[in-house]
Amino acid sequence: MNSRARRLTIPLTGVLMIAGVIGATTGADAGTAPDDVVSSAASETPAEATSFWSPERMRKATDVTDGLDLGVKGGTAATTTGPDGKAGAVAPTGAGGATSAKGKQVNLPNTVGRIFFTLPGANPLAPASWKYCSGSSIQGKYRNLVATSAHCVYDVKTNQFYDNWVFIPSYWDGDQAWNGKNPYGVYAAKWFNAHDDFVVREDYDYDYAFVNVGSGSKVSWEKGAGGTWKPIVKNVGRLGENVGGQGFAWNQKVKSAVFSFGYPAGPHPDGDKPFTGRTMKWCYGTTGAMPAAPKYNLQEHIGFKCAFTSGASGGPWLLKYKNSSRTGYLNGVNSVTWDTDKNDRYDKVSSPYFNGDTYQVYKVAANRWTK
Repeated sequence: MNSRARRLTIPLTGVLMIAGVIGATTGADAGTAPDDVVSSAASETPAEATSFWSPERMRKATDVTDGLDLGVKGGTAATTTGPDGKAGAVAPTGAGGATSAKGKQVNLPNTVGRIFFTLPGANPLAPASWKYCSGSSIQGKYRNLVATSAHCVYDVKTNQFYDNWVFIPSYWDGDQAWNGKNPYGVYAAKWFNAHDDFVVREDYDYDYAFVNVGSGSKVSWEKGAGGTWKPIVKNVGRLGENVGGQGFAWNQKVKSAVFSFGYPAGPHPDGDKPFTGRTMKWCYGTTGAMPAAPKYNLQEHIGFKCAFTSGASGGPWLLKYKNSSRTGYLNGVNSVTWDTDKNDRYDKVSSPYFNGDTYQVYKVAANRWTK
């Protein structure tokens, strides 16, 4: 919620309600967006962004929080957060045709994948510019929508949106993801949609974003003379038609059972590095209000016990997740990691509470058409 709403809103109890909201607005271009929604076109064409990510660059990419330090140590007193209006939700669509991998009796969702991009204002050919996050396909009118964290689309250091941004659902295992291990294709950004309070104020209570992507491309790579990689590209259509889309829910109960998915890779504060980022991981728990973190202007996060490290940023929190369909309702995204007991091990992950402001950003993106 915005600064005015923060002072005026009294938390209410929310319940899950299915509402047919997609198509309520046109949102076809940036000019129709509400004042609090920032929409920006991608700097590259989908073909340019897709062909940029060779197997070598993808494998050498590091998580975006490397050097950003999105971790909090300590924190005891929980802040007050909650709904700013009626609860609502958009129903998910089914999973894609192929089945995804299983892990510890949890069927991993086909919609979740890794996001790759380069830092704005930096040399895109320099490995230090190659970054990644996590994200998920979610339901939208035109089946072209990815949900992630705002810090996975916008660079607060340069005040610019990232370049060469692509999403790879069901990403798996580095190089091989391009050659036979990526059945759903690569989807490049066409529009970024975020909240003004993150873009202007770097307020992590608004650390969410929705990205409209173009048609997907199945990419295979051949290594030619001189060690250069040559892409072979085949159009595979719209994201939602290939993997489905998770639902979207806002103004839900602060205490809710959720699954979180993502690709953690970074170390704990003590240096231990249990994850590689090459395969999808999951956490499960019941959310609750988190303490304030002035470092990030954070006052309205919810969180739960989870040992995810950096790299999982932007991965979805799914309410009412069903193993059979691999679908649920997006109710948060991995934003900040916490070491609440100060033992140099991350033990919680938090997300902005999804309220009416989140829905406004989602609504613009969910109704934005892309070719």
